[in-house]
Amino acid sequence: MDKNLLLVIPTLLGTESIVANEVRNLGYETTEVIDGRVTFKGDYSAICRANINLRTAGRVMVKMAEFKATTFEMLFQGIKKIEWENFIGKDDEFPVTGHSLKSTLHSVPNCQSIIKKAVVTRLSEKYGIKWFEETGRLYPIRFTIMKDVVSVFIDTTGDNLCKRGYRQKSVDATLRETIACTMIDISRWQGDRMFCDPFCGSGTIAIESAMIAKNIAPGLNRKFVAEKWLNQMPYKLWNDAKTEAKDKIDNTVKPEIYASDISTEAIRIAKINAQSAGVLEDIHFSVCDIANLEPSAEKGVIVCNPPYGERLMNENSVRELYKTMGKKFAQFENAKKYILTSYDEFEKYYGKKADKKRKIYNGMIKCDIYQYFRK
Repeated sequence: MDKNLLLVIPTLLGTESIVANEVRNLGYETTEVIDGRVTFKGDYSAICRANINLRTAGRVMVKMAEFKATTFEMLFQGIKKIEWENFIGKDDEFPVTGHSLKSTLHSVPNCQSIIKKAVVTRLSEKYGIKWFEETGRLYPIRFTIMKDVVSVFIDTTGDNLCKRGYRQKSVDATLRETIACTMIDISRWQGDRMFCDPFCGSGTIAIESAMIAKNIAPGLNRKFVAEKWLNQMPYKLWNDAKTEAKDKIDNTVKPEIYASDISTEAIRIAKINAQSAGVLEDIHFSVCDIANLEPSAEKGVIVCNPPYGERLMNENSVRELYKTMGKKFAQFENAKKYILTSYDEFEKYYGKKADKKRKIYNGMIKCDIYQYFRK
């Protein structure tokens, strides 16, 4: 097995350090942590373990090359030098996607076309054929061009890692599972205290917290593109990684997790998703308006993603909701609060300045996680 693969994880902006810590906790050495990307060294088994176990990562990619290109000829020759035949067979499918920022080669469609042509040219010379049916295994090629530096990867994941496989249904403006785990990580909650999400929607934060408490790996319920790469990764690698993850599940843990929402339909959906994730019995679901939320005397954490402008489209409603939140949450004297919103004036209407804020991007929406450590 090649132990010298460079594996790259695209991350949401603001989560890089958290993803890097996850990688290190799996036993791998990170070689670079920059905006939107974490790189580490590993072998093919690392691809399996990272895909199955990482909670805050976007995907896992094999880095094939990095070089400078300011002309299409430079791009073509740089791509053609890569040993694509080490991965892609003569029958395999290899679509090309990517993006370009602050670079001379700014046309993404043109770059895609040049990269595809260069890969085909390389493989044609190696396999002695001119036409590729692309009916076999899938090897998605991804590229980024940043300030004229081209980085090229093969994606091992497929659908983004935020898609765990348990979500059967969802409500509008569903929170990404990776962001939910980021918030839980920041809260330092590990199942040892009360946990509450009073705006649970389809249950994402509560479900992810239960999986964390019981150490259920997020990727056990789904498939990955690289599971079919039998030339590089026999089934045994995946089976061993899944067995390892299953052996670490602790079903003796009984977390105290409360999840509520004003919507009866949201709670119905959340229960379906929790059942699919195998954690329904670990979460106390209820239909409840935030104004009627019962405070707990125990120390714990409140982690939530309340509705904001992009979701309600009614600023007055948002302001009134945040005022109610501020008054109600003050009753939870011993609980720490972690609140995600994109509303710039949140603190004003909540009635208290956050002890700490952390910027994060939910898709293209800039948000802050407002953290309150005291009453």
